[in-house]
Amino acid sequence: MSTMTTTLPDTRIARRAMIDSQLRTSGVNEEYVLARMLAVPREDFLPAEKVAQAYIDRAVSLGAEGHLAAPLFYGKLLLEAAPAPADRVLVVSGGTGYLAALLAPLVASVTEVSAADAAALNGAGEYDLVVIDGAIELLPDGLAAALADDGRIVTGLVLRQVTRLAAGRKIAGQVNLQPVEDLGIPVLAAFAAPKRWTFA
Repeated sequence: MSTMTTTLPDTRIARRAMIDSQLRTSGVNEEYVLARMLAVPREDFLPAEKVAQAYIDRAVSLGAEGHLAAPLFYGKLLLEAAPAPADRVLVVSGGTGYLAALLAPLVASVTEVSAADAAALNGAGEYDLVVIDGAIELLPDGLAAALADDGRIVTGLVLRQVTRLAAGRKIAGQVNLQPVEDLGIPVLAAFAAPKRWTFA
């Protein structure tokens, strides 16, 4: 009687291809970014039926559970965030935990919260860096308050129906987000701006 064993493909090869064809070609070449994205298997953060999509160049939707954004978004976000070893980081999750896993070895501490919890947060300057795994229309005051003075924030931002990577810093108690570049980024409904009346 013979038994057959199946072996999974070496996903490290897929991660290397992701780095060479999606990140390096788009200007993401910093070693700390590439090392983390090579080290963390994207498929570990997807349900079994979505694993085959782990290394495509766009977001993987998980329905009500959230999303795994495109590799380029995470590469650009890590690059813009420039995490430091002493940083206390708040990660607003897109639903998978992937972004927190990328950051954890690079910083002093990582706290991860859901988008819904982050939207209702009432912070008090606890964090040096806030990163949001998705695009927001509006940054709530309570989440901005979670940033320490001179703290940084990197997020997706919806401007005129286009998603962009954006970054900001807390100065004199105010956070001003500046667009960095247009990117395809899943939108987080918890951060939608209030609807305005329009005349038909």
